Formats: sequence, structure tokens, C-alpha cells
Amino acid sequence: MAKRGHEPVRTCVACQQEGLKGTLVRVVRTPAGTAAVDPGGHAVGRGAYLHRDASCVETARKRHPPELWAELTPS
Repeated sequence: MAKRGHEPVRTCVACQQEGLKGTLVRVVRTPAGTAAVDPGGHAVGRGAYLHRDASCVETARKRHPPELWAELTPS
């Protein structure tokens, strides 16, 4: 019988609800001071997790500085 791996649980910074790491998006502040979406979840830097839900994105957008969202918005 194959052994199941443990999937980590993370907390969404917008709604404060827990979710499996694979269901959340990681936003990372790099050592250079820029922000980026980390699709793989392993980038170096300070990270925060966010549900892929529009209401969570909007809540996070209201709580965090506009400069952060400008860096994350694709050109």
C-alpha cells in the first residue's frame, strides 16, 4: 500500500481561512524588494498566501499598499 504524503495547510491573508497549500496562491516579496506571484510556491523571499477567489483578492487589495498591486499586475 502506497503511503500518502502530508499536504501543508496555509492561511489566506485576506479571509483568514485555512486551506491546503495547493489551493492557494503564494505572493512573495523578493530580497530585491519587489513582489511577484510564486506559482511553484518555492521562490526565495517572504511569502503570503491568498485564495484564488475574487472576494479574497479584493479584500487583500484593500488592505495592502497600491504599490504592491502595481508590481503584481501584468503589463
